[in-house]
Amino acid sequence: MENLNQQILRTDVSGMPLEWLTYQEAVKLHFNSQIAYTCGSNIMTIRGGINAISNKRSKVDLNSIIATYGSNKTLVDKYAPPLNNRTLFKRDNHLCMYCGNKFKSDNLSRDHITPLYQGGEDLWVNVVSACKRCNNAKAGRTPEQAGMELLAIPFVPTHAEYIFLQGKVILYDQMEFLKQHFPRTSPLRNRL
Repeated sequence: MENLNQQILRTDVSGMPLEWLTYQEAVKLHFNSQIAYTCGSNIMTIRGGINAISNKRSKVDLNSIIATYGSNKTLVDKYAPPLNNRTLFKRDNHLCMYCGNKFKSDNLSRDHITPLYQGGEDLWVNVVSACKRCNNAKAGRTPEQAGMELLAIPFVPTHAEYIFLQGKVILYDQMEFLKQHFPRTSPLRNRL
């Protein structure tokens, strides 16, 4: 049985990853003739109604990756994805960047390396995942002031990395496709 919750990766015509779609959004793009090509595996077949004139039932085969016409050059140059806890925790692999233990999202918090009241900003390069215990121990100090060591250097995800971080259940072919768009030095490559 097909998984109707499976996300479909949409790219532009050049293959730049853009977003995750539901099967309904992908079908709409198909019927609006906006799909340039498909790749990846066939993940589902959607059957529609019967045409009154031809007496044929409509059918759309959906692949795990679809490319749509047009491109979005702005995603390549100076892209800074929106910061939210879900993607931050996924970027840091649900690890506390101070004690190194893995936690569920409920037990993690966003820690500002340089606290906001000390002039720090709410930006990807100034935040890490921290367990509540470590975040409380650090309090309103920098790691140096608190005598705590950061286990990894925070980074701003590229657009392709951000698409990966937003994914819920990513199929193997989608992951391989996305990985080709990660920088060679991406810390996310080591997890795949």
